[in-house]
Amino acid sequence: MSVTADSSFVDDMVANVALQFLDRVSKSPRGEAFRYPDGERWVSITWAEAGTDVSRLAAGLLALGLEPEQRVGIASGTRYEWILADLAVMCAGGATTTVYPSTNAEDTAYILSDSECRVVFAEDDEQLAKLLDHRAELPHLAKVVTFEPSASGRAGTDDWVIGLDELGTLGDTYLAEHPGVIEETAQAIGPDQLATLIYTSGTTGRPKGVRLRHRSWVYEGSAIRAQGILDETDLEFRWLPMAHSFGKVLLSTQLACGYAAAIDGRVDKIVDNLGVVKPTFMGAAPRIFEKAHARIVTMQAAEGGAKEAIFKQAFKVGLAVDKAKREGRSPGVVLNVQHAVFDRLVFAKVRERFGGRVRFFISGAAALNQDIAEWFHAAGILILEGYGLTESSAGSFVNHPDAYKMGTVGQVFPGSDVRLGDGDEIQIKGPGVMDGYHNLEAETANTLTEDGWLRTGDKGQIDADGFLQITGRIKELFKTSGGKYIAPPAIESKFKAICPYASQFVVFGNERNFVVALVTLDPDALAEWAKENGVSGDYSEIVASDACEKMVQGYVEELNRRLNRWETIKKWKLLDHDLSVESGELTPSMKVKRNVVEDNYAQLIDSFYA
Repeated sequence: MSVTADSSFVDDMVANVALQFLDRVSKSPRGEAFRYPDGERWVSITWAEAGTDVSRLAAGLLALGLEPEQRVGIASGTRYEWILADLAVMCAGGATTTVYPSTNAEDTAYILSDSECRVVFAEDDEQLAKLLDHRAELPHLAKVVTFEPSASGRAGTDDWVIGLDELGTLGDTYLAEHPGVIEETAQAIGPDQLATLIYTSGTTGRPKGVRLRHRSWVYEGSAIRAQGILDETDLEFRWLPMAHSFGKVLLSTQLACGYAAAIDGRVDKIVDNLGVVKPTFMGAAPRIFEKAHARIVTMQAAEGGAKEAIFKQAFKVGLAVDKAKREGRSPGVVLNVQHAVFDRLVFAKVRERFGGRVRFFISGAAALNQDIAEWFHAAGILILEGYGLTESSAGSFVNHPDAYKMGTVGQVFPGSDVRLGDGDEIQIKGPGVMDGYHNLEAETANTLTEDGWLRTGDKGQIDADGFLQITGRIKELFKTSGGKYIAPPAIESKFKAICPYASQFVVFGNERNFVVALVTLDPDALAEWAKENGVSGDYSEIVASDACEKMVQGYVEELNRRLNRWETIKKWKLLDHDLSVESGELTPSMKVKRNVVEDNYAQLIDSFYA
């Protein structure tokens, strides 16, 4: 089961991301690097073309006076221009500061001010407005570069704001005057030079800037290549936020392995794009798999009759066959014959929804429910779960296509080490570990040991083959008044796997005598349910209906049958709105701000125990 990868590659890595990119351009000039949507068509870009685009923008940044390690912000959704901007910053010797487009104006100003950004790439008028409204708080910001022309006219004739084309024109002039400057700049960047400042989304308090070095990103991609997981023949569909470390590590992996990536950050277009792009792999957060699973299940339920019966029987057989094979047993002739029939009737259609060519998906950023993983696997779709933190450059563990265990996050990357500290805390050491938190020495000292181990705050256990299982987050564990420890994320993910309409299921009960939950439903899935069940109204009216209450009650009862007695949900309440980033109840990376939700609904939670 174990895969052994030679870690000697660590000693042979190029020094920085700029050289990693330039080497890829040199090795694969005519190979496809990126494709992106332009209306109804997809535009393809070769590595040589990307190299030209990046060099022009990097030279433009140098013309603006950017110096080594000076920060350049990118406030944008995932798109081709985001990647060009980031690679240009790398090749100019600067350091990228990432900002989610959903980040509010105050936090955007805080991040750009704390990082002392000299230049900011702003996607559109919405992002530009945040900078214009808080310009007085950004004394270091010399220039804003927009991806899209301003439609609002707010930029006016202010030379503080220029377009991406103007930056490229500046670069053309600079390159003409300084031939070879990009290669010279790249050669001068040391492996420990700051490459990226990623501000953690912060489930509590202000975001913290995680300082990641060039060596860290080069290592991430090189470690995937060393394990033979991906190569030049692959095609990735990338929608993940590039402001998140998961998106950044996929870019590093692409540079190391040389495959092409289709880029489109519009979440509502994921399923449509998969059918058109037909990728061999995609990285995603568990919520995407939960929503896809729920959508397929509810569509079949709506069909009813024989089609629904065939669908259910297919997965019953598929799960039985899959379990037998994973345990090294033969499923038997009868099950094998049934499985072959159901594969043509059901599973092939499920795979086709994702383009039909997927070798595997990679799940990260949060825990993936094992039932969801097994459901997809029964249909012939492998989800490889990985694990890491922003503080470890996103990737520290990953399952391998030829060596995986569901319910685990795989083995530690070659070249890194893992140990369990006090309370079974997972601790990581290796080239991917951060330099520290920006301007936060005390926080850094609390997170990094004196000898360089990263304290993750997560609990885990490691089996005999080196596969890591996450058993909980130390800070999220709570104890009931009866002395029983509860791991909320485990209960919450189980409910999402059971209930196809679930959006959020937030569990509470610290020092109380039983466990309770607040529930929200996915608006799109709920609308379909309401239509099929004759319930009318908007979201708040639907969730207030007796029919909806009864539907959710059934799923809670099913959940409770799968829990230990002390974990069971005794009381729960449907909220009249879904949690959102805008309400402050979710982080930009869609994680629940548990303390904010608890504060917002303290009176309701207290009423459960009255």
